[in-house]
Amino acid sequence: MHAVFITLALLTVTGISSLISRIGRIPVPLPLIQIGVGAIAALAGLDIGFDPDMFLLLFIPPLLYADAYRMPMREFGELRNVIIMMALGLVVFTTLACGYFIHWLIPPIMLPAAFALAAVMSPTDAVSVGSMIEGGRAPARVVHILHGEALLNDASGLVCFKFAVAAAMTGLFSFQQALGSFIFMSAGGIVIGILCAWAACRAEHVLLTRGYDDPPTQIILAMMLPFGIYLIADAVECSGILAAVAGGMTVKFTGVMHEARTETRLKATTVWDMVNFTFNAVIFLLLGLQLPQLVSGGAAIARAGGISPWFLILAILGIQFMMSLIRFVWIWVSISARRLFARFRHRKTVIPSVRTILLMTVAGTRGAITLAAVLSLPVATLAGPGFPGRDLLVTLATGVIISSLLLASLAIPPLLHGMSTGEDDPSLHELDMMRIELAQTAIEALHAEQAALAHQEMEARPGNEETLDLKQEAVARLLHEYQDTVHRLDNSRAAEASIRAAAIREKRTELALRFRIIRHMRERLHMRVVQKHINDETEWTINQELDFIEQELQIEARALPRPDSPPQPAPGPATQSRAECMAEAVTG
Repeated sequence: MHAVFITLALLTVTGISSLISRIGRIPVPLPLIQIGVGAIAALAGLDIGFDPDMFLLLFIPPLLYADAYRMPMREFGELRNVIIMMALGLVVFTTLACGYFIHWLIPPIMLPAAFALAAVMSPTDAVSVGSMIEGGRAPARVVHILHGEALLNDASGLVCFKFAVAAAMTGLFSFQQALGSFIFMSAGGIVIGILCAWAACRAEHVLLTRGYDDPPTQIILAMMLPFGIYLIADAVECSGILAAVAGGMTVKFTGVMHEARTETRLKATTVWDMVNFTFNAVIFLLLGLQLPQLVSGGAAIARAGGISPWFLILAILGIQFMMSLIRFVWIWVSISARRLFARFRHRKTVIPSVRTILLMTVAGTRGAITLAAVLSLPVATLAGPGFPGRDLLVTLATGVIISSLLLASLAIPPLLHGMSTGEDDPSLHELDMMRIELAQTAIEALHAEQAALAHQEMEARPGNEETLDLKQEAVARLLHEYQDTVHRLDNSRAAEASIRAAAIREKRTELALRFRIIRHMRERLHMRVVQKHINDETEWTINQELDFIEQELQIEARALPRPDSPPQPAPGPATQSRAECMAEAVTG
């Protein structure tokens, strides 16, 4: 009963935190609101324990699996060198440099323990990174680099953390053993993730080719896949995190989802979106729920050790500043090295501005992995000694998590303001180009159908004239629709080259109008149900058709580049429909 109450409480608080953000229009990222709501709930008496192993198993595999599946593979391949340098080199550099700084700043913390703290804080958090920069006007390359880094740096950070903890507990450290363990854990996790995902996709392919495509069953089995991959990798002491990431990418490479029915894909998208939203929210709520206890524990540690609480706060801010400085320096040096290498090879390379480097620096937030790992440090029991200075390290790590989120929430909006989204991002142009090509393919098919109908009319038997006329009318109607699509997109592309902002505003206005039309359609439909002119089944069928249309428009609206200075939407009532909210978002 206690577990059921905890689950219901977490889901309720998740909904309340999102509602507060929506209705209050608070200019603070949703993760910080969720942390605050969680802290208030803890102060109000909601006590939820935190099991690091259970946390990593329950939340991390599906979230990283979904992020890896949605990662654009072409951009990931193009940016692989930068991502690896950030995910591997920066983690090691941060562990060493920040570890020495922590030991210098707080001498009672032994050097191995300082390395352990620096290592556990070195991985950036994929959840908070996405929450901070998605939906903004960050350059596409920056978004891809930050997502790729967050997907891969957990394994390197946890390996460094593992050996720093072993060195602090035993006083022994072997570089060769650490390197070998890192290679085994990383390579083993990747191989296990690829093999498990490939086997699952082959089984899925066999079922689909035999006509078995039940959406609920397929979706639930797909959701269990990242958990199974993680558990198998963890059982052989490999990186379950990298296994989940590799599994998500493998499933995307196989393209097995394209073989499923449209209904299965649409329902799977809805389910995964819901899982992502709920799990992301619960992660930050759990962090907030632990916050009062961690803060009170940190204050008790400060009093017991004769340390001023103000010094503890200054130490947290100092560690955060040093980690940001290390990150900025690493990015700057990496860019300079790439520039020199490109000049030596006589190749062109994209050189980001200082503003972009600052954005990448402050976007390196810490979150779920840091909290789970630092709470997994051994606690002193009758069976054995605990990790030296564990409570102090937990307090410092928690403070750095909060300070990194605060820094990002304060610095990212002004850094993004007026920043170009990247005119060279090919995805901004490929969508319309592909739509034009597909519409032209449809036009060609319809012309061929017209020719076939003309041939049939010449050889038509008496009595078939009406059927042929109906087919001709349908072909003519579809031709007009697809020709209008090509004409509209061609004009939009031409206008985009000369007056890009005007073309975007025109398209946004059109989409907003379409959303408002759908809203009026839903209102009229509901009115007819109330008047008992139609039954519930008719309403459900037509609403499903409107849902498909609205989903297509939402995809088109999300793919539309934002203008440089978009006006803010006017506040509206809290009871707006989906179409009305989307219309305001598009026009805003």
